[in-house]
Amino acid sequence: MNRFGKIVSVALCGVMAMPLLACNGGGMREKYAAQSIEQLYKRYDGEIEHGTEKKPIVLHVLENDTAKSSGYLKELLDGFNEKYAEYYITAVDANQDQYANLAEDGPYGYGPDVLYQANDVLMKYCAGKHIIPLPVDKLDAYSALPQLVKDTYTYNLGGNEYFMGVGVNIQAPMLYYRKDLLPENWKTEWDDNENGVPDMVEDMRAMYRFGKARHAENAENYGYMHSLNDPYFSCGYLFTYGAYVFGADNSDYNDIGFAAGDSYKGASTILQLAESMNSGCIDDSITRARELEFAKGTYFAISNTQDMYGTLQSELIKEYVKSGMSSADAKRAADENIGVAPLPDLPESGLLSSTDKDEKLLPSVVMGGINGYAISSYTKYPKASLAFLNYATGYEMMLRRNELLGVSPAREDVNRDCTYQSEVAHELFELVEQTRISIMPSIPQVDQIWTPVGTALEDLATDPYRDAKDRKFYKADGTVNNTVLQSMLETVVDNIYAGIFTLS
Repeated sequence: MNRFGKIVSVALCGVMAMPLLACNGGGMREKYAAQSIEQLYKRYDGEIEHGTEKKPIVLHVLENDTAKSSGYLKELLDGFNEKYAEYYITAVDANQDQYANLAEDGPYGYGPDVLYQANDVLMKYCAGKHIIPLPVDKLDAYSALPQLVKDTYTYNLGGNEYFMGVGVNIQAPMLYYRKDLLPENWKTEWDDNENGVPDMVEDMRAMYRFGKARHAENAENYGYMHSLNDPYFSCGYLFTYGAYVFGADNSDYNDIGFAAGDSYKGASTILQLAESMNSGCIDDSITRARELEFAKGTYFAISNTQDMYGTLQSELIKEYVKSGMSSADAKRAADENIGVAPLPDLPESGLLSSTDKDEKLLPSVVMGGINGYAISSYTKYPKASLAFLNYATGYEMMLRRNELLGVSPAREDVNRDCTYQSEVAHELFELVEQTRISIMPSIPQVDQIWTPVGTALEDLATDPYRDAKDRKFYKADGTVNNTVLQSMLETVVDNIYAGIFTLS
């Protein structure tokens, strides 16, 4: 039912003077909030619910738009329905917006039984008991999940830990670059450690130099390009130097860590990267143009999430066809020439202009997330919902999800065996194992970080394009002013704190 229908239904409840519990979400919320964890677990006891031919059980499943458009959701539903036909259980598309809010819809009976969303969305539902803890001993995928994925979906209540969702795919920024745009002499001039990997892919200092050289040779061309105002992508520069979002496993919002460690060096890195780009890095201009400019060869490298690989590939194929290649040759060339790697390491000093070959490099850290499935507390069929969750997170369906959607599977066995974009999938899984992905906090207070951080990032990216007399983050001699950068980050922390404890 759409929002208008919901409003009409609620209005009719008032007109008909029915009891409050029948139509008002408050009563349902109170019902589940009053239940203990043990009571919620008991909903999984016993045999799976049985429908009948005349009255089958219908499970409503919330999936994302990509799963629908790719045909994956149809395959998933058809396969499950065939397997559980003897139980007269049918799973159908919930036909809701992929960002539907279970806390708002569930108590009114409009929410799905099983839902797929990002970890920071799903885990926000824990405090209000909108999703049910999952019985680990009945989850087929649990043993195949890496510890970071398990931790991401673990909820601590009263000193006890409960598993709330099953991670399906890893989402985090990666570096994409054009192998066919590397200098012909890169093996002799751009591979100092002689490991067969171009320096600019491994070391952000080399990427910085390469970008400047490329732009000097042709004013239309650049090295690494990104919209630096985007917190999701740019926070990683701060994290690499010791910043964090919240303390105590990303859940203590009294401890806000954007100014922690040497995070000012990360801010300095962002400032220097802005110098090597163009003013499009201040806003979303580069984001809107990146796939096309990457394909045209204007941008040598960009960062993006794995689900956008198909778009990169399609645009590059178009460009190759325009140049005279056949479609088949263009497809092969695109596959060969799109390189993928973790974002390059950063110098310990934070100075991208450093040429000290002995300087320590810090492995880059990125912000990421783990999308997954959970079960609504408001479902009438928890055992059937668990059967669907197990089917959807089983080896075969998660492997198929990789084939159709190109996602990086969260299951270790599926990630090992997947074939589509396997290089990206394996790289992302290694980042998980190396703890180089900082998972977005899964508590409501995270909503307060985006505006203060985004405003500061925009200010940083703008500074190289201001008149010299108006610049905020440089000293009179043109060098970066780390003291001012640290003060800016402390202001960010203050603003987040105010948003959490005062303004909200």
